[in-house]
Amino acid sequence: METATVPQLPWRGAGAARPDGVVVPPARMPLFRAGRMRKRWRYVGLYGPEAMLCAGSARVGPTWQVWWAVWDRAERRLHERTRMLAGRGRVEVESPGRVRVRDGDVEIDLALEEGEGVETVTPAGRAWIWTRKQGDVPARGTVRLPGRTLPLEGRAFVDESAGYHDRVTSWRWCAGTGVAVGGAPVAWNLAEGIHDSLGASERTVWVDGEPREVGPVRFADDLGSVAFAEGGDLRCATEATRARDDNLLVIRSRYAQPFGVFLGTLPGGVELAEGYGVMESHDVRW
Repeated sequence: METATVPQLPWRGAGAARPDGVVVPPARMPLFRAGRMRKRWRYVGLYGPEAMLCAGSARVGPTWQVWWAVWDRAERRLHERTRMLAGRGRVEVESPGRVRVRDGDVEIDLALEEGEGVETVTPAGRAWIWTRKQGDVPARGTVRLPGRTLPLEGRAFVDESAGYHDRVTSWRWCAGTGVAVGGAPVAWNLAEGIHDSLGASERTVWVDGEPREVGPVRFADDLGSVAFAEGGDLRCATEATRARDDNLLVIRSRYAQPFGVFLGTLPGGVELAEGYGVMESHDVRW
């Protein structure tokens, strides 16, 4: 089924109500559909006052890349590694509920209490792209760095995405967690350039665990802020940046992902008392 689902898109909701014919993980997705190659990734981030970290796995057609990073805020040191071939088994992030990294002198072990999340499906030619975002996932574990081990406990962010994206794709993205003035836990997922329809988008703010879609956003060119159509903005003070520029001939990718501290006001007048997370700029030919 290649075209019948497109008139039903874009769509946003819970997985049980997903439009008929839209196949997403963990179901098997064909390598090609409607002349487009399959892309799939899973990303987990945990951002907090002592450390900010992420781990991920991405598959573009037959190629596979894994990565991890830890920003140690006390030591002001960024630990990170990306693996394309050898050593990919040192990063385990694809199974729900767990993240394990054993790579050199860094170890990450996280248990995640994942839930249903918010799904979005957007048309892409005669196919589709899909994402499920979880912004308020209880997480607990440890990260071992050279010379010390840190306990981790907080709210994690989980991004699962798959589909048949445009050959050339460019997006800006922001995800984070924090606490609102008044004490409510908050999280956010904001995007421009991907899943960014006026309605049925992936843009979501969680307050006390309850997700709500927000309107379009606009990212500053320097990734220093993101403004909301409803008014207000988030401002990011960058502390460390993951960046990579890959040229694999058929696949070319350039991205920057700063870890930062956030201040500002989310839609609905939700002012941050504290916030931590990432910005991202990604331009890719795949």
